Amino acid sequence: MNLRCSFCQTPYAIGRTEMLAALQELEAEHLSHYDAHCPRCRRVTQIPRQKLELANPNWKADVEAAASEPAPEPAPVKKNAPEPEQAPAAKHATRKHSRK
Repeated sequence: MNLRCSFCQTPYAIGRTEMLAALQELEAEHLSHYDAHCPRCRRVTQIPRQKLELANPNWKADVEAAASEPAPEPAPVKKNAPEPEQAPAAKHATRKHSRK
């Protein structure tokens, strides 16, 4: 869902998972709006419950489907490139300074 901050006018979006979590929170606590925080100024933009429900009309079925799916396991980290070798310490050349 695309939004625009009411204060700094920065456009930003909230994803599907955040919308589903917001709708669950609104349902559980009997709230009328969701507070979305602007990524730039961190101020709150209130999103009415009806607007969230219009963006995702079958949200209850989506929540149940997401709950029944197993969580994906994180992929193992592969090291393709060898670790860089450390360069030997540079030898300090002795310099003779002439003093006047």
